[in-house]
Amino acid sequence: MKRAMKPSHPGAILREDILKEMNLTITKAAEGLEVSRKTLSEIVNENAAITAEMALRLEKGFGVDAQFWLSLQAKYDLWKVQHSGKVAHIHRIKPGRAV
Repeated sequence: MKRAMKPSHPGAILREDILKEMNLTITKAAEGLEVSRKTLSEIVNENAAITAEMALRLEKGFGVDAQFWLSLQAKYDLWKVQHSGKVAHIHRIKPGRAV
C-alpha cells in the first residue's frame, strides 16, 4: 500500500525538533556526536541517510531511541522507492515446476 503523503526525512526531525529546540548549531552537535560537521550537515539537509551507527550516536547524544531514527529512515526510503517507478513492473513470483 502506498502512502499518500511523503514521510519526513529523519534529518528534518533532527533539525527542527532537536537542534532548533536545543538551540544547537550543526557544528556543536557534530562535536558532541563525534562526527564531522559535513556528515551531520548532509543528514539535517536531507542529503544523507541515518545509518545504524548514527542512530546509536543520536540515541546516546540526545536520548531518542535508535530504533526511532531507523524506523523514520526506513519509512522515508520505502516511500521514495515506491514512488520512483523502479519496481512498479515487478509482480509476485509463482512457483515453477522442477526441471
